[in-house]
Amino acid sequence: MEELYQSYAQTVYKFLLAKCGDGDLAEELTQETFFQAVQSIGRFDGSCKVSTWLCQIAKHLWYQHLRKQGRFSGSPLEEETPDTGTPSAEETLLEKEGRLDLLRLVHGLPEPQKEVVYLRAFGGLSFQEIGDVFGRTETWARVTFYRSKEKLRNGGAYNEK
Repeated sequence: MEELYQSYAQTVYKFLLAKCGDGDLAEELTQETFFQAVQSIGRFDGSCKVSTWLCQIAKHLWYQHLRKQGRFSGSPLEEETPDTGTPSAEETLLEKEGRLDLLRLVHGLPEPQKEVVYLRAFGGLSFQEIGDVFGRTETWARVTFYRSKEKLRNGGAYNEK
């Protein structure tokens, strides 16, 4: 189990960090993910990659956490802006509104596009890691992310053919 943890803990942590935006909570849920994995290792049938299985456990734990908090969808990372001087109140408000608008657009994307954007933009996962999480290829992750960006550039409207 230690080898499993060493191999996949960072991937699970990044996945959860992309979901919750809180490093401490992501760490706690990562630990719980591996605890749950130990408890249910007998049910792992090998039909998917270990990383996919672990991220599915992590996702269920995240949803469980949201239900306990009385929320049904988590807010993505809302990054603090670095202190590079003192922006005016208007600049701060406009920047925050711009971020919120972008996050609203991302939230409006269909699955799996929404999750791919969260994992890439907010979680810092590589395309290979994203592909592993979904049990797909790196190319699939790249194409899905690209199409998502195009959809966001067009204000959420993008005609896929």
